Amino acid sequence: MTKAPGQIRQAYFHLRADGAFVGNDPARGPWSADHCHAGPVSGLIVRAAETEIGPDKMLTRLTVDLLRPLPLAGLRVAAETTRHTKTLATTRVTVHDLDDTLCATATTMHLVRRDLGAVPNVAMSAPRLEDAVMGPFPIGETRHDLPGFATHSEVLYPKGGNQGVGPKTVWMRTPALLEDEPQSPIQALCPLADCGNGISWNAPTTEMGFMNTDLTMQIHREPVSDWLASNSVCHWQRSGIGMSQSILYDTEGPVGTALQTLVLFPPG
Repeated sequence: MTKAPGQIRQAYFHLRADGAFVGNDPARGPWSADHCHAGPVSGLIVRAAETEIGPDKMLTRLTVDLLRPLPLAGLRVAAETTRHTKTLATTRVTVHDLDDTLCATATTMHLVRRDLGAVPNVAMSAPRLEDAVMGPFPIGETRHDLPGFATHSEVLYPKGGNQGVGPKTVWMRTPALLEDEPQSPIQALCPLADCGNGISWNAPTTEMGFMNTDLTMQIHREPVSDWLASNSVCHWQRSGIGMSQSILYDTEGPVGTALQTLVLFPPG
């Protein structure tokens, strides 16, 4: 069920006294009742990297390798600087479960913020939010009956746009990463960025599973709106390997791209 505007309340995670991030219902992924959707966890990774580097540099690239399922029961996220110059900085981020098992690794690139004034650029408008209509979450099926990521996301489609199989554009507004803490624009972008495979699937999950093993975001501008859009396409191959490609937008235009490598698995 798609939430009506203004109904999103619960954050993806709450922070335990010992520093572990415990997933709330909105963080639950579609494949397992006990594990997180990777999008909110990517937001935690960005949070750690941005805290490590500081606000003078903007995160421009995130690459996450998903090594194991990400337990809702608790995650620990740590970032370390691997390079820091006047122009750029890089980090390595690790995500462990409560048993100290490594679940995900990530690297980030950050570039210094400058003001060059007006520069030549390609004019590309965003899909029209004003004409968008409410619709179902792109993946209609889950492998459990509990509330999760899909039921806590607000979804809109371009008027007359595809809501079935194949490439499509979706607007999405998602919960906050943590209660009582403002999230950065790029943290807010992560849940949508990790939905490319779920937006542009080529067959329903009853016929083919399509789990991503990674996420790479390339960001050239920080989003400025709550509603964010993804124009996504998936490529599936008989080898069982696939890829999703997404262009990410805010209401003013494109802000970046997202890529995912996919593992395809028939049901049963």
